[in-house]
Amino acid sequence: MIALVIFDLDGTLLDTIEDLGDSVNEVLRARGWPEHHYDVYCTYIGDGMELLVRRSMPAVAAADEALVAEVLAEYRAAYGRNWNHKSRPYPGVVELLATLAERGIKFAVLSNKPQEFTERCVAQLLPGAPFEKVYGDRPGVPRKPDPGAALSIASDLGIDPSQTMFVGDTDVDIRTGAGAGMRAIGVLWGFRDEAELRAAGAEHIVSTPEEIVWLLE
Repeated sequence: MIALVIFDLDGTLLDTIEDLGDSVNEVLRARGWPEHHYDVYCTYIGDGMELLVRRSMPAVAAADEALVAEVLAEYRAAYGRNWNHKSRPYPGVVELLATLAERGIKFAVLSNKPQEFTERCVAQLLPGAPFEKVYGDRPGVPRKPDPGAALSIASDLGIDPSQTMFVGDTDVDIRTGAGAGMRAIGVLWGFRDEAELRAAGAEHIVSTPEEIVWLLE
């Protein structure tokens, strides 16, 4: 019996790739560096903002830690201007959250996006959805795939990991859920492909949010 669903954010609940990619490209363009297509950013996202920036930079520049810090600050500023221009929930996500709420199943967000932006995205793009917890990247808390934050969410809500479903679109999410002893569910509408999710050990892989309801049944 599933009592809690923990969702990744980018690529799972929200399609944010264009705002993310546009923000990185704005910074790269200003420095005269090559820009990247959205498909490339799909492979760079998932491990936090610093690694996204580092992967996007030319290799020589990415080896300079002081320069990485500068570019990271520029990216944070650019994303702060662009984060809600094109981002939106994936089709069926709002309905899925409403169904979970109707059935009394708790749900939460655990993202590697910085806490500030995680909260903004959820508040504006998924307004009214009764999330129990909305957690992003926070100082002193290891990022996914470390299972600690996921286990903390379940513990705070008094729910056993075995009664928890962890839903995400990358190997990072699957490894997080599996490492926490939760049912790890991969989604195909996000940023990565089925092969990656299967290789990471996804218990189930779904093509639409509606299929998550079927799994609950």
